[in-house]
Amino acid sequence: MTNSIRIHDTFWGSVRETVRREGIPYQWKALNDQLPGAEPSYCMRNFRIASGKEQGKHGGCVFQDSDVAKWLEGVAYTLAWHPDEELERIADGAIDDIVAAQQSDGYLDTYYIINGLDKRWTNLRDHHELYCAGHMLEAAVAYYNVTGKRKLLDAMLRLVDHIDSVFGPEEGKLKGYPGHPVLEMALMRLYDVTHDEKHLKLAKYFVDQRGQSPLYFDQEQDICGWLNGTLGYSYYQAHKPVREQEDAVGHAVRALYLYAGMADVARETGDAELAAACDRLWNSVTRKRMYITGAVGSSEYGEAFTFDYDLPNDTVYGESCASIALVFFARRMLRARQLGEYADVMERALYNGVLSGMQLDGKRFFYVNPLEVLPEACEKDQHKRHVKPERQPWFGCACCPPNIIRLYASLEDYIYTVTEDALYMNLYLAHDAALDVGSAKAAVSVETNYPWDGKVAVTMTEGTAGRFKLALRVPGWCAKHTLTVNGDAADVQVVNGYAVIERDWQAGDTVVLDLAMPVTVMRANPKVYEDAGKVTVMRGPIVYCLEECDNGKDLHLVHLCTDRTGDAVAHHEPELLGGVTVIDIPGYRELDEDWGGALYAPYAAAKREDVTLRWVPYYAWGNRGLGEMRVWCMKGHSRK
Repeated sequence: MTNSIRIHDTFWGSVRETVRREGIPYQWKALNDQLPGAEPSYCMRNFRIASGKEQGKHGGCVFQDSDVAKWLEGVAYTLAWHPDEELERIADGAIDDIVAAQQSDGYLDTYYIINGLDKRWTNLRDHHELYCAGHMLEAAVAYYNVTGKRKLLDAMLRLVDHIDSVFGPEEGKLKGYPGHPVLEMALMRLYDVTHDEKHLKLAKYFVDQRGQSPLYFDQEQDICGWLNGTLGYSYYQAHKPVREQEDAVGHAVRALYLYAGMADVARETGDAELAAACDRLWNSVTRKRMYITGAVGSSEYGEAFTFDYDLPNDTVYGESCASIALVFFARRMLRARQLGEYADVMERALYNGVLSGMQLDGKRFFYVNPLEVLPEACEKDQHKRHVKPERQPWFGCACCPPNIIRLYASLEDYIYTVTEDALYMNLYLAHDAALDVGSAKAAVSVETNYPWDGKVAVTMTEGTAGRFKLALRVPGWCAKHTLTVNGDAADVQVVNGYAVIERDWQAGDTVVLDLAMPVTVMRANPKVYEDAGKVTVMRGPIVYCLEECDNGKDLHLVHLCTDRTGDAVAHHEPELLGGVTVIDIPGYRELDEDWGGALYAPYAAAKREDVTLRWVPYYAWGNRGLGEMRVWCMKGHSRK
């Protein structure tokens, strides 16, 4: 049996069709500077200049090459589930332009090819050569896996050989490592294809070398500002060797890309010490430094983690790429150990922290994903200027849009973890799959209306043969569930977040998992200073928010009645925001009294009016015009 997965899900099918029909062609125009009114990308132009096809100077950021790499990776995944000859022709042309710029020794980075090869590898800390190589390598592997075409893969193999000749523990080689990680996990993806020990060895070297004394970055010139501020080398996760790191620190995307690579290396090599470091860092991120939406990286300064429970809502950074990187880390932790908490976090980020980063039409994006927005403050408060009250058509630093594209185009890779004797279902979406589980064969059809409904029906279809374990995740948010096998109630113990059923499966066997999805009012750990006295709402995996267009202005004056949560009503609105379930809950609003021009006055109980608060999925906010938004609101009680 050849492993295959075909998604036909209503929820994710809509998202992915938007990615395919709108997002990919829109971003191709952006990469070629063809979006009127948007910041120019310069990306493809740089490759044509580097190859001598055009004349000019390098444009954009030093890491501009990575934008087209992520776009190509997204294209590759899309071609796997929707073949498109014209799109493949465009992608092949982009690859031609990229490969034409490659140097005879394998080096490929347009910034240095255009500005002077004599300076290459002199600023690993800040100039992203290894970062760009990593993203291009991931694109090459994906494009080869889907199309079988080797042009980009062979070019990247030459680049990897060049990098291997420059870096390593051997005498005469540079003892450096990426300032911005990603090459580590890219090399592990290449190793999955080539099984060449050289690629595993190089990935392990970059992981092991980081933070070692003498610190390589100290030998480089052009010291940047981060080293003089509060972050220092923790910005690069190079403040100490990775096996000694205990807290998630520094630039959030760099950190999580690194942790993902560490998890891959630890799993493949059986390195228990490195795996223990991954566990510590996972716990630091998800138990003390992650927003309820799956956003990470709370500080605009350095796009960074700060300290435990520091999770401000209005100045949050929460870069889309950081939530994507958290998904990558979670998936790799799942490959090592099948613990439901990894899939819980992966799901949280996919449905909330990442999905919020793209407009429903696929043509506008958030770089920063706030949990509270007052449009006037975004415009007039310098400390909140990084927060945008509306998604943007493009960015000068456009790492997030193509990252979103490649993630959602590749959802097939996140549904299952397959071991020698078990099929772990991590995500619930309608699909058909044919998978080898050791010597057994699993042909599976899944039907569900998740995330709006918690019923998941799993049917074994023709081609199923053999004995294996089917492990269905019972999400951490679910307090009650039922499970039947062929219509009979099954008392199946939940182990590590999964209900595991082992049997000799046959075509026609059906397992139905029904996850209770009540409206749940959530609170934050009291140590989260910003959320004291506040609550928010979840239903299933979806985090909800309040918007001005539903609840009026001055959202800071509304309170949710925590003694009336039993009166919450969830109902599906098929014509709203692409089809969403909204939640109505009793609350009240403090009335704005006539203060007569005074700024302060003696305390008196505020007058109030009872209201019904309308909550909508957080991921869909900002699609109905400019206005206030809040995830967390004040809690209160109804009138006695």
